[in-house]
Amino acid sequence: MFKLKHLALDTLREHVIVVHEQAVRSGNLGFNPLDRVRVFALENFSSAPREVTGVLNFCRDTLVASDEIGVSEEAFHDLGLAEGSAVGAELATAPRSVDLVRAKLNGKRLDKAAFASILADVARRRYSRVELSMFVLGCALRRLELPELVDFTHAMIEVGEQLNFGPGPVADKHSIGGIPGNRTTMIIVPILAALGLTVPKTSSRAITSPAGTADTMGVLADVGLSPQRLYDVVRKVGACIAWGGALQLAPADDILITVERPMEIDTEAQMVASILAKNKTAGATHVALDLPVGRSAKVRSIAAAERLGATFRSVADQIGLRVDVVITEARGPIGRGVGPRLEALDVLAVLRREPDAPIDLREKSLYLASRIIEMMGAAPVGAGYRAAQQQLDSGAAQRKFEEIIAAQGAREFPAPAPFVTAFPSPADGRIKEFDCLEIARVAKRAGAPANITAGLRLLKTVGEIVEQGEPLFEIHAESRSQLEAAKSYAVSHSELVVFGF
Repeated sequence: MFKLKHLALDTLREHVIVVHEQAVRSGNLGFNPLDRVRVFALENFSSAPREVTGVLNFCRDTLVASDEIGVSEEAFHDLGLAEGSAVGAELATAPRSVDLVRAKLNGKRLDKAAFASILADVARRRYSRVELSMFVLGCALRRLELPELVDFTHAMIEVGEQLNFGPGPVADKHSIGGIPGNRTTMIIVPILAALGLTVPKTSSRAITSPAGTADTMGVLADVGLSPQRLYDVVRKVGACIAWGGALQLAPADDILITVERPMEIDTEAQMVASILAKNKTAGATHVALDLPVGRSAKVRSIAAAERLGATFRSVADQIGLRVDVVITEARGPIGRGVGPRLEALDVLAVLRREPDAPIDLREKSLYLASRIIEMMGAAPVGAGYRAAQQQLDSGAAQRKFEEIIAAQGAREFPAPAPFVTAFPSPADGRIKEFDCLEIARVAKRAGAPANITAGLRLLKTVGEIVEQGEPLFEIHAESRSQLEAAKSYAVSHSELVVFGF
């Protein structure tokens, strides 16, 4: 028997269990580090068993006492017991669905039932990091043909909660990502809501990027809404911009992402299933899908974007979702800011119609909004842009955004980062493009998104002529060491800006 101890460890949604080495030796438990272990309540006060399965780690210091068993944040939450509760522990076997993963690695086609079995175990945190990686690699190395991809998407939708806003129409917008800045969602949502459209937008936090939409919106308002709070906000103001991770929508996808992104594996199949499942479970009926194309974007050519767009449309048709695929050009960040606070400043500048608001962010937002407006019949074909522009230029979109922030719970805007330095242009010339990946890496080394004021602010944009030594961008950081780390990386990676005439 052990006493349960809550460990304040963020393990990226993995169940981690810690026991003192002495307890294992003296108790003849037969455990080894990295074993799969089941921790369970010795007294249950409900019909549902209280248990979690996780990866075991040993300690030799005072993290846990010899009569305690420690569990990470996620495991403690899922176990649902008070700290100090009496628990037992025993070796656990691998889920039977792991055999299906091995079959996929060997080239077998999986059906909807097989995918549902795998994803249910993933969502219950029964898979180790190794087994999650096996599944991701199986789907990456053994191509999913269209029928299998549809089954995978259906299973991802059904494993988890689903929001329901009635028969619709319900609008959504999604990007496949990879472009720093690009906070069009936070401008599009209030434009659409100001027109009377329902827009329950759920967004992600960054995994390996400098900011996700939820990170940037989180600078301004509470984004960790429960399903009931989300319904209340949408009922009150017509829209929200919330963090999807708090809602258990397609939860298996959120866990798979924790191994996909560090491995830098983002296959078309996984991308399609992930994005469409999130749209569908959020209650959307109509979605504008932004596919940026560029030398440093996820998609490098128009032909590849057209193929990917066709796949999105085919799967969307099978799951009852109407999708408008919008192929856009990407020659660098959208807007000037990269990092939560700096991106929030860009969004506010556009909504407030400030004279120096980033034009590229404004125009891309209006264009994507126009496509949704016309797709949903809120304006005739060819009139969507004007309708969106009216909502923005009249101040209606700004007022709606302020309503959304108030309904979700406004936050005090943070002060600027204390450490800022300008990065000089390494050469003379006209800026042809910025490398999106390298710009993101500079911002991350500065501390974004964990430090919400950290990141990068462009002082020059694509198409401008600069002289060597002229300030190209600013690096913002919350510590001098992070500032120097970001600056050192930028100095050693001249390819982050491409010049041409």
